[in-house]
Amino acid sequence: MEIRKNYLNDEPVESIYFGGGTPSLLEENEIRMLTDLIRDNQSIDKDVEITFEANPENLDLEYLECLISLGINRLSIGIQSFSDFQLKYLNRNHTAKQAIKSFKNARNAGFSNINIDLIYGISEENNIWKTDIKQALDLRPEHISTYCLTIEEKTVFGNWHKTGKLLKISEETGATHFEMAHHSLSQAGFQHYEISSFCKPGLYAKHNTSYWKNRRYFGLGPGAHSYNVNSRQYNVSNNALYIRSVNGGKISFKMEELSTVDKVNEALLTGLRTIWGCDLGEINKRHGIDLLKKKKHSINHLLRSGLGKLDKTTLSLTTSGWLMADQIVSDLMIE
Repeated sequence: MEIRKNYLNDEPVESIYFGGGTPSLLEENEIRMLTDLIRDNQSIDKDVEITFEANPENLDLEYLECLISLGINRLSIGIQSFSDFQLKYLNRNHTAKQAIKSFKNARNAGFSNINIDLIYGISEENNIWKTDIKQALDLRPEHISTYCLTIEEKTVFGNWHKTGKLLKISEETGATHFEMAHHSLSQAGFQHYEISSFCKPGLYAKHNTSYWKNRRYFGLGPGAHSYNVNSRQYNVSNNALYIRSVNGGKISFKMEELSTVDKVNEALLTGLRTIWGCDLGEINKRHGIDLLKKKKHSINHLLRSGLGKLDKTTLSLTTSGWLMADQIVSDLMIE
């Protein structure tokens, strides 16, 4: 933090996020040290959102009250499922009972802004996902994030898939689960404001929204990413190398300078994930690339097929379009 404190040019920090791993393994004095360092080295917005990621098994009432006392005002709990069978299948350390208790502990500790993470597409079974959604709604969180289980090579899930321990679901089931979440959570008053994010009116996650709206961010720790609109930096992910470089008074990282093409494509990639869409007129004004003309055929196809909407110069995807977002964005990208 001290070495790179000028990265944001003293721009007020609106969001602080403890995540990427299991921050709830940290003890009170360690969290205090980090929050104090941030406040000492950065300009902090008076309405800053401070989110703490945690697993249910780490959240007793005393620990949660400690987080509140340190100024942490948003909690994100990695519940994943309320099915003990599915939690065991995913090799999670908590039970459904612990998940529910951790949420209630958070409320009792004073958290008024809680997100819970859920995973769908674990199996072809629709009823388990339906039950997960109902249980999530019964807890009445302010925010729900839903992610489709992805199986990638060279990961634990990838190895499990090779040995038959973890099976891939069909695309149809994944789409059905996505639509079930959209319908049930929308009916319950949640706003589906990004492909994987639902919130009570106005309670968007400031942190995630900053990524989708092309805001600057500053990442601390091994493997952390930073972005200042013109370039992206990736800290070395090896713990020993990272510590050695910090002890030497520098940060070991790789930097990627972003070209105009990169910036346009990233605007599409992030903007079309959200209800706010991507302002193609603003892209033309800023970068001199008129996508309304350049990609006229693809955009017209989206509008005719009900996958996209155009409001003046802002293109956004419908819920059906979100199901095909990767392919749509790929078609709209420039070279």
